Amino acid sequence: MSERRNKKWNETKTNDSWSIFKIMGEFVEGYEKLSAIGPCISIFGSARTNSNHKYYKLTEDISKAIVERGYGIISGGGPGIMEAANKGASSVKGKSVGLCINLPFEDTNNKYIDKDKQLKFDYFFVRKVMFVKYAQGFIVMPGGFGTLDELFEAITLIQTYKAEKFPIILVGSEFWNGLIDWMKKTLLAENKNISENDLDLFQIADTKEEVIQILEKFHNNYNFSPNF
Repeated sequence: MSERRNKKWNETKTNDSWSIFKIMGEFVEGYEKLSAIGPCISIFGSARTNSNHKYYKLTEDISKAIVERGYGIISGGGPGIMEAANKGASSVKGKSVGLCINLPFEDTNNKYIDKDKQLKFDYFFVRKVMFVKYAQGFIVMPGGFGTLDELFEAITLIQTYKAEKFPIILVGSEFWNGLIDWMKKTLLAENKNISENDLDLFQIADTKEEVIQILEKFHNNYNFSPNF
């Protein structure tokens, strides 16, 4: 029993070592493709949002407005909010990037991604680096665990000065207000786990116009560049 366990352990260690090359390959391909695209805005949100939902339609409109101001759009490449983001960009001939992830329960990438701007990843952490490194802003629509993961990763990188400051915009106050209230009451007031200034790392918007105003105000004062 012990010999079999040790053998399996050694095989796992060998596989782990070889996986480094696949990880490197995903980083290299991502850096090469995304660095050539130009300034983009990353849009996050639920894969479960259907095309009749108000947030799907709002995402599409926001994406169009962003492209009309010279940015490309980066999404996770899947259905729902991601599809709406790419659809909006594609409808006005903008750059439409999809950072797709291989998942056992979600293998359909949306059809609105530019063919030369679709990347596939096995590793979430590599994919998240690409979202952050080349985005000049984050638009965070309502979503689930994955959306929250991406949101808090971005906030943490800016908070800890591991990434340059860029706008993080939470769209849909009715969705986000409960989380913001919890941050203020529990994280800040009761436990002092964040500082008051940390709440300035993101902003809330409800309309396309508010999103564009936040982006334009920020980028009137900052140059475009990779975030780290």
